[in-house]
Order: sequence, then structure tokens, then C-alpha cells
Amino acid sequence: METPYTETALDYANQVVSGEIVAGKYLKQTCKRFLADLERDDIYFDQAAAKRACFFIEQLPHTKGRWAAKKELIKLAPWQVFIVCSIFGWMRNGLRRFRMAYMEISRKNGKSALGAAIALYMFVADNEYGAEVYSGATTEKQAWEVFRPAKQMVDRTPNLKNYYDIESNAKNMCILSNGSRFEPLIGKPGDGASPSCAIVDEYHEHPTDELYQTMETGMGAREQPLMAVITTAGSNLGGPCYELRRDVLRVLEGNIEDDTIFAIIFTCDEDDEWDSEEALLKANPNIDVSVSGDFLRQQLAQARRSASKQNHYRTKHLNQWVGAKSVWMNMLAWQRQKKPEKFEQFKHSPCHLAVDLASRKDVAVICGLWKQGDQLYTKSWFYAPEAAAEENDKYQNFGLDGEMVLTPGNQTDQAYIEEEIKRLCKEFDVQSIAFDDWQADYLMTRLMDCGLPVINYNQTVKNMSTPMKEVEGSVLDGKLFHDGSSCMTWMMGNVTARVDAKENIYPRKENDNDKRCKIDGPVALIMAMGRWLADKGDGHAYNERGFIQL
Repeated sequence: METPYTETALDYANQVVSGEIVAGKYLKQTCKRFLADLERDDIYFDQAAAKRACFFIEQLPHTKGRWAAKKELIKLAPWQVFIVCSIFGWMRNGLRRFRMAYMEISRKNGKSALGAAIALYMFVADNEYGAEVYSGATTEKQAWEVFRPAKQMVDRTPNLKNYYDIESNAKNMCILSNGSRFEPLIGKPGDGASPSCAIVDEYHEHPTDELYQTMETGMGAREQPLMAVITTAGSNLGGPCYELRRDVLRVLEGNIEDDTIFAIIFTCDEDDEWDSEEALLKANPNIDVSVSGDFLRQQLAQARRSASKQNHYRTKHLNQWVGAKSVWMNMLAWQRQKKPEKFEQFKHSPCHLAVDLASRKDVAVICGLWKQGDQLYTKSWFYAPEAAAEENDKYQNFGLDGEMVLTPGNQTDQAYIEEEIKRLCKEFDVQSIAFDDWQADYLMTRLMDCGLPVINYNQTVKNMSTPMKEVEGSVLDGKLFHDGSSCMTWMMGNVTARVDAKENIYPRKENDNDKRCKIDGPVALIMAMGRWLADKGDGHAYNERGFIQL
């Protein structure tokens, strides 16, 4: 017989799939997965385990708002019951199936309180001797957003505190009888931890995955650890949170199988009008409970009036990833232009190549730009020395995914890149190969000696402004498509546009001081667009070496 919690979780899943509950496609995918998994033989749903976790959480008190003032206990909403049942109910061989839970929930929908309750359960009720539970974040303030309500729940529940013999200190909680502890964790952790549970709060704010990776690798000695990522959407499409999101979406979409990952994302769909009531409902499961519907609609009204407030509203209240805070490219538009193609169809289409060698000890890129009919199409090839990849985990991941060639040694292998350019010139109708001659004299000379159409293209404001505007406009107009490279998308999200007094623009890094922030791919694309504009004859004047005369 189904327990009330299991029945609630099943009803919720069925209502989402049927459309009775307004939901986005990612939430529907999660619910469909739940229902489909009930038919499997290799895993099973343990109703008693799900009930135990839900019941424990509902014995905890509220710590904020009118419910806390009335000293009311937590009452899980159906969507929260579904999450808790999913995480703690699914089993394989007597142990929990899910080792990582990714929960993307809009602001003010009670995600920190839910994270605190899950962390407390893992701290005292998971039957893990010597449990180690951490609330990790980039700042002390954020780390306490989960730890503080958990500590308050314990301090306001004497029966809980006494039953489990919890010692609640100023900056941590522990159980002396078995050595269990729960504490906040800020920034880069040491390697000595052996977490049974890590709550990573607002992961979108993390510049690197150091905390996540340290927690994950430290879980090796635990039988059924839990990594719980609870976040809203963010603005850094090149950050670790968006990369993790990309991976969990592959699981939801069925592109890869990973039974250890649970993912639930509350957001609207790409084709929804961002300022619609339906979008608001899809992204806010706790509307008129923990977050006022009137408040959200006031925020929406302000976003409609002010472009400067639109991104904030869409990120925090619709859970949309809208690109870097000062990003040049509209990253939602860029993502929509993803269109993987078979390159045989471009063999007879005019092509312009651009090469950015940047530093001889870091990433290099060849970017191709093709014209076919009224459309433009771009694809880039990335290269980095293995020594650079050893210091940059992104390069390692791109190498594993086949999106970046890692060449032996500690310097850019220009001979390898030379052969790549020659290969592309044989395969395609290459009209020009644009180089900034800095760091490229030798390679340019070699290619020119082979009779290839090498063009010197200095990366000055005059040469970059017009094609940079053209790239942006072509993406927004739906005329420029790309192959969906995550490496190129990461770099595109790092680009800001610096505007001078004459309204010229120039590509800059979002963070000039971050050596891991790269924009070489977009720079090469802008150069290729500059050559395409010169070939097109767009009314701008170009000198004999291809430089735009503004």
C-alpha cells in the first residue's frame, strides 16, 4: 500500500506529465523519468525510506516569516515531497541510487530551507557513523544561508537536540558520541574532508569547481554519499554550474545514462514569452506560499518597463541563464543558433578562415566562416599544449569531449596548426586566411610560400568594431549559425564590448585579471567576419591588406 508521501509524489509526477500542473519541459522530463523508472527491475522505490525522510523534515520548525512566528512545523509542498522522495526513495542493492542531486529553483521558493532540512537529515538520521555534512559556498554569508536555518531548527527543537545528543556551537554542530559534524565551508577546502553530504548552495556564483571537486573526491569512503547542488540560474555560461547543468540535461534528455544523478529544473521554456503568466508559474513552484504572487507580478511589471531590470527578473525569478553580467553577445540568441551540420555541403561555398595564436603557451584557434544562400555558418577548431591543459581543467574537459586538440609539449604546436590550415584549404573554397601578425610571422610566411591567401589582420579597434557589430547583429537576426561547440560558447560568454567616444566597440574579457578567462574563439570569428565583409563589398573602405578604414 502506498504511503501518503509516495502517493503525493506519484500524483505530482502524473499531474506534471498530464499538464494539470503548469510545467516546463525539463520538469516534465524529470517526472517522466520517475514514472518510467517504476517499471524497471534493476532499481526499486523504497516507500519506507522516502517516508522516513519526508516525516523527519516535517518535524522541523520554520525559521522565517509568519510560520516561524506561529512556531509552525514545515509542511512539504507536493513538489518538495517529490524531490525528497526521489532522492531518498530510489534504491539499488540496498543503497541509495542517487549520489548527486541538481536542483535549480527560482529565488524565494524555499530552496535554502529545503537544503537545510536535507542536510540535517543526512547529519543525524541517515545512520551514517561519523557523518560529515558541509554547507559550501563562495562566501561566509552564503555558506550560512543553509547552515544558519539548520542550526536554528536544532536549537528550536529540544527533543531533536536531546534525542540525537547534538552539540550546537557558534560555528558548527557535532555529535560527540559518534564524531558526526555539520559545518559551513567557505571557498577552497582542504583535502582532509570525507563528506557524507555536501550542500553546494548557489553554485552559479562559484568561479571554479574546486569546492565541488574536493567534496566529490572526498566521498570515496562513503557507501551512499549525497552531493546536493541547490541554485538559481546565473549569468556565467562558462562557469562550473552551467557546465554541470549541461551534463544533467543530457541525462534528462536521454542522451546519456547516469543512474546516480537526480535533476530537477524549474524554469520556463525557450519559446515562452518571458513576460507571460505561464512562464512565471513554470518557474515558481512555491508561488503564493513562500513567495508572493503579487510580489512576483510587481517585479515583472518593473522588468517590462526597464530593460536594465529585465535580466535580473529573468535570471532570479524565471531561472533563465541570460549570459554574463556585462556580456556582449545575447547568449540565449547564441544558443538558439546552434545548428550542427555535415560539412560536405560547404565544400563549394566561399569560406574565410581566421587564426588567433594568442600566446604560444596557451590556446590557439582556427575559425571558419561560410556563406550559403542568405545564411552564414561558423565552426572553430581549438588547440592547446598539454602543459597548458595540466593547469586548466576546462582544457582537459574540452580535450576529452573532442572539442580541443591537446598537442605535446609546453608551447603551441605551430607545425600541427599549419597542417590543419592546409587540410582545410584542400577541403574548402578558402578565400582568405586572416592572421594578426603578432606571434604569427613564421607561420604566415610558411603558408604564403605555399601560395595560400594569407591576410595580415591587426586586431585594432578600427579593424574589429564593424565586424563585431555584424557578428552580433547576424546572430540576433537568425542569420549566423554555429556548430554548438561548448568551448566556443564558454569563450563567447566571456566577451564584453568596450565602447569608445565614436561608438566603436572592441572585444574584451569580462575579467581581465582572470588568466582562465579566454575569448580567442570569438576574436577569430570577428576577424573572419571582417574578411567576409571585405569580400562582400559592404560599402566600407578596405586597404590592400584587408584593414577596415573607418
